[in-house]
Amino acid sequence: MAGPLRVTRSVLVPERELRWRFSRSSGPGGQSVNTADSRVELSLDVRGTTALGPVQRARAEERLEDRLVDGVLTVTASEHRSQLRNREAALQRLAEVLAAAIAPPPRPRRPTRPSRGSVERRLADKKRRSKTKKLRRADED
Repeated sequence: MAGPLRVTRSVLVPERELRWRFSRSSGPGGQSVNTADSRVELSLDVRGTTALGPVQRARAEERLEDRLVDGVLTVTASEHRSQLRNREAALQRLAEVLAAAIAPPPRPRRPTRPSRGSVERRLADKKRRSKTKKLRRADED
């Protein structure tokens, strides 16, 4: 588990830039729940990290602006009983959030027109439906 955090193939966050914090978890744990610090908070300073280039940093700050506190992204994990498994979950969660934030935007949609056949089918269906409804009406004579 020690070592850099791989976010994408090209983005590797150095271990020294990750900040860990541990506290008591409110989840399962039996008798040891009140003594073990199994809840994990993992923080990364997005503005100050050396792992991201200027474009990726700007993209991450823009997309994560609701989650950042003074430029720091924090994820928590407390679903497991052991601190080790919560550490792994927090690392995975941070990598997923960061990878989604720095992903390039999708290609813009090229607008297309409906084909002639689809337009004709749509109009034929409308006429057929109109005729069906017209036949259901009472005579207006």
